[in-house]
Amino acid sequence: MAPRIGELIDSTRDHPVAQPVVYTRDLTREFGVSRVLDGLDLTIAPGEFVALLGRSGSGKSTLLRAIAGLDDGVTGALEVEGPVAVAFQEPRLLPWKSVLANTALGLDAKNPKQVARQALDEVGLTDHADAWPVTLSGGQAQRVSLARALVRDPRLLLLDEPFSALDALTRITMHRLVLSLWQRHRPAVLLVTHDVDEALALADRVLVLRDGQIAFESPVESARPRNRDGAELVALRTRLLSALGVD
Repeated sequence: MAPRIGELIDSTRDHPVAQPVVYTRDLTREFGVSRVLDGLDLTIAPGEFVALLGRSGSGKSTLLRAIAGLDDGVTGALEVEGPVAVAFQEPRLLPWKSVLANTALGLDAKNPKQVARQALDEVGLTDHADAWPVTLSGGQAQRVSLARALVRDPRLLLLDEPFSALDALTRITMHRLVLSLWQRHRPAVLLVTHDVDEALALADRVLVLRDGQIAFESPVESARPRNRDGAELVALRTRLLSALGVD
């Protein structure tokens, strides 16, 4: 069984000079006869924004769940320097609690409501603190999910396709918000997405998961905001699509 979240692996000889936030070596996950992760190696540096692409069923969410400490069935070396926060595709708000109570849920702080209000202010939802989740739009609900993650001041933020159910204009707004929050707080981020353009717009580095391993990776060196029509991004987009099996 892999070491649990926060535990250090025994040997440091393969470590980079700087202590990574995420470090895996030979990470494997099997479901019956199906091997979803097959000896996967991954390192994420402090403050790095990484996007993980892959076809449906390639193991993206399986990897994210393992890193989050939600799957103890993986084998191999796994080290994560916390605290860790997760925002899922669905906001997963408790319908019987207010927006403020959802944001402060489980928060270990001297004044959790005050800290939660500060987080809601950062995502532009101060006026919705007393609202019920059922009254929120999809974008507003995802803002609450982000606030609930950020209120824990994570060293690692895991985003599991949090924008996939949003309309195009709301997604653009959420992209800008996530970049703003990341630049302000500087956690390491692992974003799981199916959207190549989303990955290129947000990440410092893009990865493609295929056959249980990282089959392709590349830095994204263009400055933000990024010009989708720039020659460098167009070429990288073509390479990513090819790695995903799209001609």
